[in-house]
Amino acid sequence: MLRIEDITYAVEGRPLFEGASATIPEGHKVGVVGRNGTGKTTLFRLIRGELALEGGSISLPSRARIGGVAQEVPSSDVSLLDTVLAADTERAALMAEAETATDAHRIAEVQTRLADIDAWSAEARAASILKGLGFDDDEQLKPCSDFSGGWRMRVALAAVLFAQPDLLLLDEPTNYLDLEGALWLESYLAKYPHTVLIISHDRGLLNRAVGSILHLEDRKLTLYPVPYDMFAKQRAEKIAQAEAMAKKQEARRAHLQSYVDRFRYKADKAKQAQSRLKAIARMETITTPQEAALHAFSFPEPEELSPPIINLEGGITGYGDTQVLSKLNLRIDQDDRIALLGKNGQGKSTLSKLLSDRLALMAGKMTKSSKLRIGYFAQHQVDELYVDETPLDHLRRLRPSEAPARWRARLAGFGLGPAQAETEVGRLSGGQKARLSLLLATIDAPHMLILDEPTNHLDIESREALVEALTDYSGAVILVSHDMHLLSLVADRLWLVSGGTVTNFDGDLEAYRDFLLTRDKPAPKQTKAAAKPKRPSKDEMTALRSEVRKCEARMKKLEEMREELARRLGDPSAYAEENTAKREVWQAKYAEVMEALDRAETLWMTAAEKLENAEQAA
Repeated sequence: MLRIEDITYAVEGRPLFEGASATIPEGHKVGVVGRNGTGKTTLFRLIRGELALEGGSISLPSRARIGGVAQEVPSSDVSLLDTVLAADTERAALMAEAETATDAHRIAEVQTRLADIDAWSAEARAASILKGLGFDDDEQLKPCSDFSGGWRMRVALAAVLFAQPDLLLLDEPTNYLDLEGALWLESYLAKYPHTVLIISHDRGLLNRAVGSILHLEDRKLTLYPVPYDMFAKQRAEKIAQAEAMAKKQEARRAHLQSYVDRFRYKADKAKQAQSRLKAIARMETITTPQEAALHAFSFPEPEELSPPIINLEGGITGYGDTQVLSKLNLRIDQDDRIALLGKNGQGKSTLSKLLSDRLALMAGKMTKSSKLRIGYFAQHQVDELYVDETPLDHLRRLRPSEAPARWRARLAGFGLGPAQAETEVGRLSGGQKARLSLLLATIDAPHMLILDEPTNHLDIESREALVEALTDYSGAVILVSHDMHLLSLVADRLWLVSGGTVTNFDGDLEAYRDFLLTRDKPAPKQTKAAAKPKRPSKDEMTALRSEVRKCEARMKKLEEMREELARRLGDPSAYAEENTAKREVWQAKYAEVMEALDRAETLWMTAAEKLENAEQAA
């Protein structure tokens, strides 16, 4: 169990935590959320003991191991597989000792401990983790020096997952993963045997991989025992209630103040006026919770072009003499919203570069509208901004004829206020740099916008703002992202980049997710052709229908229980100190109901499948 009790900490005089407390039960998976700059990463450093608390305490069970992702795996001649295996330091030390030990008693102890920690399956487990994060069998045997920094970050993640610390701390791990790797990580974390704290702005991960949300706000910590979407709903209700209470209080304050203003200098009313002044002074101000302002994006609107804006026939492209993609027969219209799917290295970036005129065709024919303007955003462009210049300097170079007021208006339209406008880019946050790059990519009102991982440094509120902007945008969108939530809300067409070509993916994103999570499972053994199923009797059909109805009734009852418990937990009064015992009971019941609901849904799906098969046989 992780106990955070009454902690206080400040950075350069700015308090990040003041009397903050939270208790994380053992084995829980918790998403850590809060506005950028509130101290989420600092909290991790405090838990690891890298920073000294000014007050309070953070405690874990004795001998508990804390693990997190290193900044980067060093470039070395050690293979990826051996690098990951070395992360389990106990196993590595025991294996080395097993090679040199001569005392029979010690040899027996070492072998027993190796068996206890399942050391002999370690290589297979390490290989499975590396494969899930995008490394095939051949790549796992290559040295780390063969891979770029981003890929080595994946190796660092694989290493800490393999080591299985008692408390796993992950800070935005999906920022350097593709969609396939992010979905694999979701599945892996959901089954991780120990406690996990994960800072993330990925709603899909926060809904599927964790069961609780730890919210950092107003220098306090609040634990919500629900996934992100339920947390967001409870937060909205809490904010609405606080706003209503604040309005009532302000009206009461104004009423008292008006009496004071009218009568404080009249002798016969002075006493009453003074009592009202004291009442005003005693009123504890009700403030609404901090809420990140929705920094909207303002994409300029392009004029409409005749379709198609791009048509590609028999296209082949690549680098030098090396073909990467071929048999490209693609059409893009201005109202298309296309998500590019496929593992890293299959050609998504190559296709993006081809469509944005950053790469030429080797063969085939591509026709484009003569007036077509294309905006292109990729993560490397964020890194290529001029770090010693301000955002205003960037616009001054691009739009020298515009007035400074127009430059500032453009920046404000992307959530960059007066302070950020005059701050050197090197001192801006990752999210602010991403906003500037998006502004530069869209400044010419492009008819088609190509976005390669646009959300990596954006918080949840900014991601929602991006969704709204893309929904309103009247140009075509080509999107590469590991953010399932963004893809599901924006994309209406899916292109799979795989096997050296691009094809339409028949199905939605959930079907693609299921495909990814099941494709590496062993195929069922082939058997002789099954005999024609026996035709079910009338009694058997009645029994199957009855079972389906029972399952549906059970699910309905559990749903009602879940909604009632969620309503109670969503009431701000539940988090008052005097209601702690009740809240803990409700939280425990909520977890039980969610588990029962999962089982009930599984039983219902099984019963429904049996009934469907029986009806087909009948």
